Amino acid sequence: MVGASFLQLSKVRDACADFLKSRFHPQNVLGIRHFADTLGCSQLMTSADRYIHQYFSKVATSDEFLALKFEELIDIVRRDELNDSEERIFEACMKWVKVDQETRSAYLPNILANVRLPLLPPQFLADNVATEELIRTSHKCRDLLDEARDFHLMPERRALVSACRTRPRCCDYVVGQIYAVGGLTKNGESVSTVEIYDPITKEWKMGEAMSMLRSRVGVAVMDGKLYAFGGFNGTERLSTVEVYDPMQKKWSQGKAMRCKRSAVGVAGLDDLVYVCGGYDGVTSLSTVECYSPKTDSWTTVAPMMKYRSAGGVAPLGGYVYALGGHDGLSIFDSVERYDVANNTWTKVRSMLSRRCRLGVATLNGKLYACGGYDGSCFLRSVEVYTPENDQWQLIAPMNVKRSRVALAANMGKLWAIGGYDGESNLSTVEVYDPKTDTWTFVAPMRHHGGGVGAGVIPNVVI
Repeated sequence: MVGASFLQLSKVRDACADFLKSRFHPQNVLGIRHFADTLGCSQLMTSADRYIHQYFSKVATSDEFLALKFEELIDIVRRDELNDSEERIFEACMKWVKVDQETRSAYLPNILANVRLPLLPPQFLADNVATEELIRTSHKCRDLLDEARDFHLMPERRALVSACRTRPRCCDYVVGQIYAVGGLTKNGESVSTVEIYDPITKEWKMGEAMSMLRSRVGVAVMDGKLYAFGGFNGTERLSTVEVYDPMQKKWSQGKAMRCKRSAVGVAGLDDLVYVCGGYDGVTSLSTVECYSPKTDSWTTVAPMMKYRSAGGVAPLGGYVYALGGHDGLSIFDSVERYDVANNTWTKVRSMLSRRCRLGVATLNGKLYACGGYDGSCFLRSVEVYTPENDQWQLIAPMNVKRSRVALAANMGKLWAIGGYDGESNLSTVEVYDPKTDTWTFVAPMRHHGGGVGAGVIPNVVI
């Protein structure tokens, strides 16, 4: 490749670049990128960068990462495209510093200025950041830590924080497989069916069915596995849990919840899954259970402020948000969020519309609520919440009305899947692009009639 570049043999150079791309691995990609930079091969550099962004957590364990120069480290950790949690990015930076602590500790303030500390959960700030001796003994590091704490404690001061430290990272080209789980037939019967949508081929295919019929099921993805919580089998509400492993292509049983729950809201946050509210067959619920996939165990945490069945639940900024829903008498526009560190729920700004059976998802540091039912109308309206100013605003409505809609974030876009329009269950799917504020139909589901749960499993296979 060196000779081809020198002799300007572009076809030979491109063939060499393609060969190196096929050999990308977390342990060598930084070295290949450096080699491409030396030769001025921008195509190979771009491909290496995309690989680093997608697999940062694995790249950060390599000897090449720990041997990076300070300037090279900063160039990577400041990027918006890193496909990893801010917790893992912080830990990777601290590991880099501690390899040569005597020399590298002087760089720590500049490194932390490029880690988005305000986006770390409050509990992580307290337990993992504030306890680091290198941070405690540095005035500049403590200032950055205080800034992050104030971001959570005093929302009115968030506008004063540098935008580069509060802008959520987003890697739009990480492709995820979208799983439509359970739900209903066109005739309203509960199913165990699973369909999988591939955004590359733009086609749905059948997945492995669950062992039980489940409509109004709660779905979460954690560590590459998909979890189905509760639901309704056509006869009774369920407390059972199933876990799907895409590597083995099979479902297994998880430990059952303490309560039966259908129309339940679910959110994954910091290696735990929070299962909120729902309906047990008698009444709407305010109780919240917390599931640990690592230990296959449940704990009960503080209940929500309202009884919420058919509400929406999603994680954002280290909190769990619960939106809308109903208590059997009233449909809500209210929103509350759970603080893990303090085990408390707090009200935030209400939505612009009352909504139950809505779809909720997080994308680019914002919370989206779509469709649902307000007590008199089935909705196609969509609104977005910005936590920095605690405000909701309307965006482009969906093409059709959708109650019981599942909303999933994937590849920098939102996917509204199925639902009910007031007359029939829907198999149609549409995609929202925040860059153009438009909704576009894609291929409909083949075997579902709406009311599905949805989860996205990223294609991260090395």
